[in-house]
Amino acid sequence: MRRYLPKSLLGQMLLAVALALLVAQSISAVLIYRSDQQLREARLINGLAFQLVAPGRGPRVAEGPLRSQRGERRQRRIARLFENVQEPRETAREQALITVLERQDIAVEKVVVLRREVPQPGGEPDTMLGRRLIERARMDGAENFLLAGLKREGADNWSLARTIIPAPTRSPAIAIALQTLVLFLVLVGGLAFLLRRITRPLAELADRTDKFAGLPGEITPLEPSGPADMRRLITAHNAMERRIAALIDEKDVMLGAIGHDLKTPLAAMRVRIESVEDETERARMAASIEDITVTLDDILSLARVGRPSDPLERTDLGALVASIVEEFEDMQRDVELVISERIATKLRATWLRRALRNLIGNALRYGEQARVSVLKKGNEAVICIVDKGPGIPDGRIADMLEPFKRGDASRNRGTGGTGLGLTLARAIAEQHGGTLSLSNQMGEDGKVEGLRAELRLPLIG
Repeated sequence: MRRYLPKSLLGQMLLAVALALLVAQSISAVLIYRSDQQLREARLINGLAFQLVAPGRGPRVAEGPLRSQRGERRQRRIARLFENVQEPRETAREQALITVLERQDIAVEKVVVLRREVPQPGGEPDTMLGRRLIERARMDGAENFLLAGLKREGADNWSLARTIIPAPTRSPAIAIALQTLVLFLVLVGGLAFLLRRITRPLAELADRTDKFAGLPGEITPLEPSGPADMRRLITAHNAMERRIAALIDEKDVMLGAIGHDLKTPLAAMRVRIESVEDETERARMAASIEDITVTLDDILSLARVGRPSDPLERTDLGALVASIVEEFEDMQRDVELVISERIATKLRATWLRRALRNLIGNALRYGEQARVSVLKKGNEAVICIVDKGPGIPDGRIADMLEPFKRGDASRNRGTGGTGLGLTLARAIAEQHGGTLSLSNQMGEDGKVEGLRAELRLPLIG
């Protein structure tokens, strides 16, 4: 159900207003309908009461004593109808009619209210209805009428009243429907215009933030637009971007200076150790210099990975991974490309090569072998590198992706690197909008048989 709901602020706000308006109008429709029904019912009851109390002003009724023989016969029919009722009675209407009559100080002995259908043309006539009343009911489209009989206390005769039950009218429903339509047009239309003024700058601000995350300082500031609050937000965001860009520029200058000021002395030291006669000592010194150089390169690369200078290029990922595997095979290392699918996507090949070299080198260092596969899963390319090492304790897997973190004694400085290889690989994956995850490879006996590094990259056309 949720996947069909609008995701944008504009869509959700309009949907909320539309639903609220629909609920309000539904409640209003129910209240109006009930009020209309109550009014119609009150008119019927009051009309019957008026005829029974003041028959001379209503339709012709029978009231005693009847002087003519015709009147006596009619009175007998009325008495038989109401005293020996054979039809279902309208008890709720009877009670309402008694209430109205008692308010007029009418002493009521008995009240009977019956419902009858309007005779169809050519059908048997109803002796209790007049011809004019039947004709009027047919003209109004009514299907039923009410017969009411009143016998007062101490009286021998019955008073008769009759009225048409009018056909239901559609005017309230039509009025509510038109009202709802007008409210939808006014409220939803006005709200859509107002929200559009807010959401359009918000969308531009979101796009601007995404672009700034990849290329900070290389995009012109966003022009403030929309309401005053939104303009203030955009102005503050532009100021924040300028400060961030300035800090990044200062960081790049500082990194360049560090790289120059440290690599030059290291190169000089590498030359000077050639004069050391002790080969063992010279080898140790060279290894230390190389270790410092590699650590410095990793630190500088990690610092620059968030601001790459090279653009995304369409590359065959399978071929790229195969070329890296061949490099290790040429060095007589136990690396095998198990599965490779042809996957074309946009990426920064130089950086991705660095990440894959780190992951494969890590697998060889601690697991003595690496099995590599390249698969396409949905909208992602998945590169898996599996070794046969001791794995990592579950509680420390997340720590291994942090800078300068190494594992247990089998992953110490003597056998390991600087502790930046996995961190750099993760940063490169995130630079491409992907992820890097580590998990232990479990065997059938439930024991750890190696470590699995999974690099996921989104496919970009």
